[in-house]
Amino acid sequence: MQCFEKQVKIDKIEAENLRLKASLARFEKKAKDGYFGSGTPSSKKPFKENATAEVKNKNGGAKKGHVGLGRKSYDHNNADQVIHVPLEGKCPNCGGKLQNKGTLNRSIIDLKPPKTEKIIVECEKGYCPSCKTSVKANTDIALPHSQISNSALSHVMNLHYEHGMPLSRVEALLGINHGTLFGSLHRVADILAPMVKALILQYRQEKVRHADETGWRTDGYSGYGWLFCTNRTSIFRFADTRSAKVPEEIFGKNVLDGFLVVDRYAGYNSIKTKRQYCYSHLLRAVEDLEKEFGDVPEVLNFTNALAPLLAQAIKLRALAISDKKFYREAQRIKRKIKKIIKSPSQHLGIKDIQRIFLEKTKHLYHWANDRDVPAENNRAERELRPTVVARKVSFGSQSTRGAKTRSTLMSIWHTVKKRNNGQSVSDWMTTVLGKISIDPKINLASLIPRLHAPPAPTTPEN
Repeated sequence: MQCFEKQVKIDKIEAENLRLKASLARFEKKAKDGYFGSGTPSSKKPFKENATAEVKNKNGGAKKGHVGLGRKSYDHNNADQVIHVPLEGKCPNCGGKLQNKGTLNRSIIDLKPPKTEKIIVECEKGYCPSCKTSVKANTDIALPHSQISNSALSHVMNLHYEHGMPLSRVEALLGINHGTLFGSLHRVADILAPMVKALILQYRQEKVRHADETGWRTDGYSGYGWLFCTNRTSIFRFADTRSAKVPEEIFGKNVLDGFLVVDRYAGYNSIKTKRQYCYSHLLRAVEDLEKEFGDVPEVLNFTNALAPLLAQAIKLRALAISDKKFYREAQRIKRKIKKIIKSPSQHLGIKDIQRIFLEKTKHLYHWANDRDVPAENNRAERELRPTVVARKVSFGSQSTRGAKTRSTLMSIWHTVKKRNNGQSVSDWMTTVLGKISIDPKINLASLIPRLHAPPAPTTPEN
């Protein structure tokens, strides 16, 4: 009986030991790789694996000798206001008479809290007795029948679509009823919708395009936020599906020149244009294979050979080298990658990665033949980050109408931001809404900032 009880205790101790070991392994993995493995953002990783003790103990801040960009003083000529503070005539210490020693100028930045103003716009009315037509004066202050001025609407869009502030906070900040805010944004989106159609046509004409998608909830249901972008255009789509019909709507049914840089998601397979698969995703797959089977010599040899080549391909385009040197180096990297991919292997993980390269060869080497084509999809991933932040803050769109409005206004706002040469998008939007207020039939496509001609494409040199 005693032996049986001892064995039961031993079994319990061994089970507890296994549980603690598994828990410790998970804790160590999270501490080393982050919560999402190779997909963990760099900001969530404690340190790089090869970081030295000096780097780990280093304090933040600029490098020694860095020229500061802090607050600068200004004079009376460029100050918005000058306030003179007089000095009392007696010394606060002994009560003696003070002698004037001039002034000490302090440069101070002030901020006026936003405040709504109630405005009455008196629009004169007229009547033509000849043709019996009633006429009224138009104003560029606000859209017809709108309760919010064009400048206020632009400010709301700036806070919501540029800085990611939820409309509930905008309402609290500006004191505008949320129903009025939602209704006004929906109306502006309906008016400006033809602009997005023009942007889609311009996007199709670009040589190098990017696309990506992320999760986005609409009315409490799971959906996706899509981004189709170039260095001059951004088109957003918030839909309840991740099917191919969304990219097909953007790209159309005709064969398009140029390239589309994407991950290996099958939703883009029906697009009739050349595709370049993102090497960053492939590099993470190789790194994951090494982390899981790093104790297998065959796997270690494979990953140590392939991973540096993929990293070189990603970085090569940004190097300050001539086109001739670029294409020579690109072809060298391409040949080495192909040689590794075609080498015989036994491990199933290696075979799986080799299969991707062998089956998708026509989508993997455009970067080596045209310098304008990047080997990674970083542009789309970076431009999607604000949407990911907005998803965390607002939990998505509250209705299908809201998702459509967000699609339209974000597409226009972020495209203009790219094309407006650093000028305020809010000022541009105010001006555009003012022109529409005066002439509702104005050609909206003509109001989009001009799409400048792209740089001449580079070609391989002999």
